[in-house]
Amino acid sequence: MIRGFEASRILLLVDGIRMNNLIYRAGHLQNIITVDKYMLEKVDVLFGPSSTIYGSDALGGAIYLKTKEAKLFLENNEKKISGNVLSNYSSVNKGKSFHFDLNYGSERWASLTSASYNEFGDLKMGRKRNGSNDFFGERPFYVETTNGVDQIVANDNKYVQKFSGYKQYDVMQKVVFQQNANAKHSLNLQYSTTSDIPRYDRLTDISSSGSLRSSEWKYGPQKRFLSIYKFSKKNLFNNTLLNVNLSYQNVEESRINRNFGSPKQNSRIEKVNVFAFTSDFNTKIGKGNLVYGIDIYHDQLNSTAFQKNILTGAETGLDTRYPDGDNATMRSEGFLSYSNDFNDELSYSISARAGYTSLKSKIETNTLNLPFTSVEQKNFTYSGAIGLVNNPFKSLKIALNLASAFRVPNIDDLSKIFESTPGILIVPNENLKPEKSVTADLSVTLWEGNRFQFENVFFVTKLYDPIQTGTYTFNGQTTIDFEGENSVIYANQNQGIAHLAGFSSVLKATIIKSLVFEGTFNFTRGTIHSSDGTFPLDHIAPMNGKVGINYESKGINIECYMLYNGRKDLDDYSPSGEDNLQYAPPGGTPSWQTYNLKGAFSIFENATIFSGVENIFDIQYRTFASGINAAGRNIYLGAKYKF
Repeated sequence: MIRGFEASRILLLVDGIRMNNLIYRAGHLQNIITVDKYMLEKVDVLFGPSSTIYGSDALGGAIYLKTKEAKLFLENNEKKISGNVLSNYSSVNKGKSFHFDLNYGSERWASLTSASYNEFGDLKMGRKRNGSNDFFGERPFYVETTNGVDQIVANDNKYVQKFSGYKQYDVMQKVVFQQNANAKHSLNLQYSTTSDIPRYDRLTDISSSGSLRSSEWKYGPQKRFLSIYKFSKKNLFNNTLLNVNLSYQNVEESRINRNFGSPKQNSRIEKVNVFAFTSDFNTKIGKGNLVYGIDIYHDQLNSTAFQKNILTGAETGLDTRYPDGDNATMRSEGFLSYSNDFNDELSYSISARAGYTSLKSKIETNTLNLPFTSVEQKNFTYSGAIGLVNNPFKSLKIALNLASAFRVPNIDDLSKIFESTPGILIVPNENLKPEKSVTADLSVTLWEGNRFQFENVFFVTKLYDPIQTGTYTFNGQTTIDFEGENSVIYANQNQGIAHLAGFSSVLKATIIKSLVFEGTFNFTRGTIHSSDGTFPLDHIAPMNGKVGINYESKGINIECYMLYNGRKDLDDYSPSGEDNLQYAPPGGTPSWQTYNLKGAFSIFENATIFSGVENIFDIQYRTFASGINAAGRNIYLGAKYKF
């Protein structure tokens, strides 16, 4: 959650390519886990509207994940072969991780190969009371199926959240060819897949009869394949740098569920293909820097479903999550950004983006007798930004930014048929408009060399036509029978105007040599104003931050820190349902703090041992909007060898 935005309103990029696709939803997303954390070179988080740089979806910000590059012989300290081996273990979920990467580099060719394996068992929650708050979230019972027969079984340890574990496999291959001093070609291949991933919160839902509602509720293997061909050329003209990317992504998601006592297992599968062409030019105009380029993305979706009788094996048709016909989106956009200095103390930047998007969605099987069988939209998109940075003194920086952003409705917004919670069915609405925002932010930073830094950022955002989920009527109905249950009809709708404001602060101070204090604080408020009244906006996290001390010297790094979150009262939850109020403790999410200690030690050259204790006091808590309790006391130990 960044500045009151989450999921499809935050843009994820890996190596410059958008991960957000035509089925990215407004709820809580796990797609970022498909990027191998052991192959990350760095992560850049852009706070605030970033549509002018990256396009649709970057309302709250953007997260840029950059993976490690294959290194040529001269780039790798004149080593032909290098790499890393890593393994670690976590006690709280019996988690095991293994990673290996190998780089081979010659003068003109380089290859980087990596593989990672992660296995996570059922997560154990904290056992100690959080202050005066009641205990909550224990798992006293779960469903066990034997020979097709479901039965409720007592949990041997109610603090172990049964059916929350999974496995993940990641591989990557990169190849670089240095054509000459100015031209380089590279190929980037990434693949990630998982075992079935249980949807823990749904497995704890209680039916109207007071029993567990589901015997099965899981995501099938989450698969992501990405291939990128990149061509870079320096000194093209007037010292211009050119970057061209051709990419293809294939993403597969599935949802599998079965009600308690029923032999009917429902499977819904989504397969997404994304083709993209992106290019940018970086050149000098006078003393200023100009960046411009184009982005073209074409997304395709194939949505299928079937129902299987687990006793007989017979399969029959089933309504799909998204329309079962042709589903596609196309976006074509151009952008430019220019930055320069007015003088030694004052600099500025100005940028703009404009483009055209289209969406087509065809409903072949109209199970719910919707009043339409196709959805089509075309939108002209645009955004702009201007920024000023003033350094009136050597130890003071003041920055002011004004920027707009946009998010175009996708297939998930417009066309899905989805049971968000038991008794609530979301149906398509073809009349959605793009969300648009305008944000002003001011940052003031004070520092004294490397000894002291104090940064404060204030922001105000106005969001126009926010897409919210609310009650809806079609065919004269407000309720409908769906999978044997009478459900209230909801749909995504543009609702009025939303206002957000917030403040964040970061303080770093050197206490003595090698010992640094660091503290962060974040506060956000958001409301939505519509014809129905004024209500809290969804995805507004409670006050949160971190306070800690870090010691770093040759061969050793130790950090002791506290993570904290404020309280989220029931009255502050959004009525849209996106905040998962049904999974919150009674009275809302209580405040919490965890105390943690971690360290890394070089036992000999190129070998490091790292270890730590998280949630030292084993506090029981749940983070805002989550459907599962957070980890209890966790002791982890790992080792890394670099060669």
